[in-house]
Amino acid sequence: MLDKRRYERRSKIIKALAHPSRLLIVDALAEGERCVCELQELVGSDISTVSKHLALMREAGLVADHKQGLKVFYRLQVPCILKFFGCIDAVERNLEAPGGRASDGRQAADSLEST
Repeated sequence: MLDKRRYERRSKIIKALAHPSRLLIVDALAEGERCVCELQELVGSDISTVSKHLALMREAGLVADHKQGLKVFYRLQVPCILKFFGCIDAVERNLEAPGGRASDGRQAADSLEST
């Protein structure tokens, strides 16, 4: 039997990624820990908007934070999320290919393994 709560939790995590600014933040954090001020500059939104994005991602378990003086620094809690991005990129490439979809599911799997 399918565990509905498990799928609800997965949905919450995917929703926490479902914004261009949050995807940009994840990519930036893939390079290492960043202060909120750096992320704010990168995203180009006001600090309160970036803080809301980060709070949502923290609640979903994607990022962790710590304070150093007056600054708050964030890091990826689960760097394996980047493998998910590799899968998304493979889907995107398949959509851009002639015919608009993968004719063989192995293409996406092969692309995922190479990330």
